[in-house]
Amino acid sequence: MPSPATDARVALAAVAGAHGVRGEVKLKLFGDSIDNLARQPSLTVGGKPLLLKDVRAGNKTAIARFEGVASREAAEALRGSLVEIDRIALPPLGDGEYYHADLIGLPCVDGDGVALGTVAAIEDYGAGELLDIEKADGKRSLIPYRDGIADLVDGRIILDPDFLA
Repeated sequence: MPSPATDARVALAAVAGAHGVRGEVKLKLFGDSIDNLARQPSLTVGGKPLLLKDVRAGNKTAIARFEGVASREAAEALRGSLVEIDRIALPPLGDGEYYHADLIGLPCVDGDGVALGTVAAIEDYGAGELLDIEKADGKRSLIPYRDGIADLVDGRIILDPDFLA
């Protein structure tokens, strides 16, 4: 597994908008639950450090309150902001585990080691993870992150080139 950048931030959610009139915000979570977010009292929201006062499950979202955000206008000003933590604040991983942030920027090669591109992003629309591969010509292709199609080996992704569009 590649060694994570110690100064990198990892996005846990994005602010989808205001909730109510007292400064609460709706969050689009990038993980499975609010637990990871709730364990992080100090977050970076839109590039500014903010303390998380409360977070709870909402209807298809999470609802959060940050210290210093006390009005609907202040909450709405955060719309579109990423809710991030420092990469080194994440719990350690076991064998075969990874954080999406650690895959971004990895080189992609075919089975013979020929360069095919780099991982630009990871998407998950509900049917499994997809690697967004940026090829040398700037075009992008979504590849299923599945054994035999895209494998993480020694800090790079070995791709089956038949899946590149």
